[in-house]
Amino acid sequence: MTRKVWLVLGVAVLIAFATTVILTVPAYAGKLEEAIAKTPQGTGLGMIDPQAAPGFMGIPGAPKSFLLWYILWGIWVGWIFSSVGAFGGVMAGVGHITVFGLADYGKTFKDTNPTLNKLLTDSIRVCNQYLVGLSALISSITYWRMGRLVMPLALCLAGGGILGAILIPILTAGKVNLSNYIGYFGIVVFAVAGVLFYETTPGGQAKRKAAKAAAKAFEDANIQKKQGGATTGNEGVQVKSWGFSRIVFTFYGVEFSFNPIWPIIGGFVISAISAFIGVGGGFLYVPFLTSVAGLPMFIVAGTSALAVLVSMITSIFTYMFVKSVPIDMVLIGSELIGIFIGSIL
Repeated sequence: MTRKVWLVLGVAVLIAFATTVILTVPAYAGKLEEAIAKTPQGTGLGMIDPQAAPGFMGIPGAPKSFLLWYILWGIWVGWIFSSVGAFGGVMAGVGHITVFGLADYGKTFKDTNPTLNKLLTDSIRVCNQYLVGLSALISSITYWRMGRLVMPLALCLAGGGILGAILIPILTAGKVNLSNYIGYFGIVVFAVAGVLFYETTPGGQAKRKAAKAAAKAFEDANIQKKQGGATTGNEGVQVKSWGFSRIVFTFYGVEFSFNPIWPIIGGFVISAISAFIGVGGGFLYVPFLTSVAGLPMFIVAGTSALAVLVSMITSIFTYMFVKSVPIDMVLIGSELIGIFIGSIL
């Protein structure tokens, strides 16, 4: 695909995001106003002071930070995700939950207004995914042009992910309070940390011989290219055959293959977990692709990014358009500026 085609695709995605926001504003505005109206008024915990300055989502007295901090955090999240194809959603969540104080604020409404508590939970989930969505778009384009994106594998992951990204928002929106959400968030992060630790053990390393060979071929080819030598003609990802039971591709001459059914199933499970936690899923896609599929990191980041992009578009649309979940466009808009900068560094 040419640069012009990718540009048109990128603009189309951004228009889709904007259209989703515009169409859902009346519905989620009413939903938020109703939740605020049912909250006790006052200056104590779990109350809303109508005289206080508006903060997150325009709620009087809610946390609000200087716009520059949102941009800087967005740069950090964008750089993390574009570098490894993962952990962008986790970092976005850490920012919204702790750095910007949304979790502590939301938990105060657990007893006084559980509806507002759960609405804030859903908003945090969607805000996280907006950040990852833009970074995934930029990363997908970049890695595709570099020949480091396995398109059939990414499409299989994305295909399974669409179902999970639709079902989970429909089933859980408005039903998860912040305390439980934070607990689930922590459990998933620790589980992934365990998988990453396993990869450093002899058993984990032994399963990645092909990945190491491909990585070495990639490094040798780049060294040769910089020295002005001739290349082999096998650079980048090259799909050799498509089939219902087996798809074969090479990366710098090293052959890999997979059965499409497994990434479809994996994509569904990962997307479902990601939509529930409110992250991109790269921190699950990457271990899946490196440990289960045995791929080198050189092609994992790009492949993960495209799968995350499709999942994010689906999940955000479902949360906002189907379930009318509100978001703070000032916070999101500021962070997206940072995401764009961080993703191209």
